[in-house]
Amino acid sequence: MKNDFVITATETMRNYAAVVSGILNKYPDFSTKQNLSAIDGLDVKCFADGEMEVEISTSVRGKDVIIFSSSARNEAGLDVNKAKLELYHAVDALKRSRAERIIVFEPYVSCGRSDRPLMRNSVGLWIHFKTLVNLGVSHIVTYQLHSDKSKAMIDPALCIFDDVPVFTLLKKYLCDHYIKDINTLETTVHNNWAFCSVDAGGEKLTRRFANAFNAPLVVAHKQRNYSKMNTVESINILSAESIKGKVLWIVDDMIDTGGSIKSLVYALAKQNPAEINVVAVHAPFSPPARERIAELTAQKLLKRIIVTDTIYFPPSTPTDFPNLQIVPSAELSARVISNIVSDRSMSDIHKVFNAREYLNNLDLFSM
Repeated sequence: MKNDFVITATETMRNYAAVVSGILNKYPDFSTKQNLSAIDGLDVKCFADGEMEVEISTSVRGKDVIIFSSSARNEAGLDVNKAKLELYHAVDALKRSRAERIIVFEPYVSCGRSDRPLMRNSVGLWIHFKTLVNLGVSHIVTYQLHSDKSKAMIDPALCIFDDVPVFTLLKKYLCDHYIKDINTLETTVHNNWAFCSVDAGGEKLTRRFANAFNAPLVVAHKQRNYSKMNTVESINILSAESIKGKVLWIVDDMIDTGGSIKSLVYALAKQNPAEINVVAVHAPFSPPARERIAELTAQKLLKRIIVTDTIYFPPSTPTDFPNLQIVPSAELSARVISNIVSDRSMSDIHKVFNAREYLNNLDLFSM
């Protein structure tokens, strides 16, 4: 191991960080002495006038510090602005405590869609990244940013940046729970499944799904009204073959208000598929997502939604979203941290997923 490291978190991700720390402690190269409990790391003080201060309760001098944080829906119930402010204060405190490297782990970046410099608008993602880098962050890790161009916002000479592909988790989940063997892949999946993008911009991501499972690709071309937020005016479905009777999987990086999903499901339903499902990495589920998804579910148009836990889910989630399946990401986070603190390559995490190879390996292990 190159350097001693500790794991901590802002109030928004303490439970998640504790799970990741627990997984790492089971790795042969790591021990509990090298990990700071995610619960005991940061002391947040709030003043009567609303200001805050963050204090480090344990020495981190000369150590690498991995700090988890989220500005989306979170376990502490903090709003987006307070969550960001706490992260900024925590980074400043770590820098003043002489941490060797500060590695911010932000699986879902809430300002990820504020990435377009137009005439007179602010660019939220640039502001966020610039603030972190100027405060002294050495390395930023995100999961499946909304746009590839966002990765160019950080000067690699000042801060290392890793955007981890998370769709592999979802592909493995489909293999483990809905395919399970090569025979099903070759008969049912190849002949009866299809993967659909939410728009033309999502074609690249969806094509990777289609290629991974050797299944047809469907592209939804939607017209937006850019004078209104989260508004879709029309959708055209582009497919080389009929989707009638097929199991459709809509692929997206996130489900926010559910507006795009609702419009697309209605458009696809007109072509009589066997069922429609959604797979997405992030699930902000901003209002009125619950009502829209409930409507589609009640009409038996949307069978299941599969997402990861990059954003916190409250205990009421099973009641609010009965057809929701949540794929855990803590094991992936542990692998990423293991590679970072050991200065190992990330190539294994970026490897292109192939369902046949994955299922063949499962067969080998089961023998």
